[in-house]
Amino acid sequence: MPPFESLGTAKLKELLAYLRQLQGKGVVEKLPGNPAEGKALFFGKARCSQCHMVNGEGGFIGRDLSTYGATLSPDEIRANIAHPPSGNDKANQLAVVTMRDGGKFRGVIRNEDNFSIQLQSLDGTFHLLNRGDVDEEKFEVEPIMPANYGSTLTPGQMNDVVSFLVEAARKERKSAAAEEDDEN
Repeated sequence: MPPFESLGTAKLKELLAYLRQLQGKGVVEKLPGNPAEGKALFFGKARCSQCHMVNGEGGFIGRDLSTYGATLSPDEIRANIAHPPSGNDKANQLAVVTMRDGGKFRGVIRNEDNFSIQLQSLDGTFHLLNRGDVDEEKFEVEPIMPANYGSTLTPGQMNDVVSFLVEAARKERKSAAAEEDDEN
């Protein structure tokens, strides 16, 4: 790694600003929409909360989005909602595991190793499956997250949901910082 002073003062300031942005401590971006409207959409019409949780409320199949907006720009969040990951991303696909005895389990694989598969079914039940008892493991083609939010939500509604996620992350960060201060 080269010495930092070789970068010069201007480049060091840019680098520091970038690092602070990654930590969520940089310049606070203006929200593109209304967080309160976004919350109503998240828990209502957009159905995000059927799978995702924010600050302890919502579903459990998708990732917890409480801090999701802390390190991503509103444009990145919007792009991820409008065009969710697809392909071989096992975390975004439902697995169907067929056992040697004919039983089937459908859900999200939470953990796996050479000996076992930990699968969470859509009702929340965890199943610890012995690999020796597994006949077949397949992944459904369609991702869990709908890929049509870019067309089912208006641009204004999308901005509201993005703003809700950014605001929720800011509140979560403030709450965590306050707890840390209380401990010290």
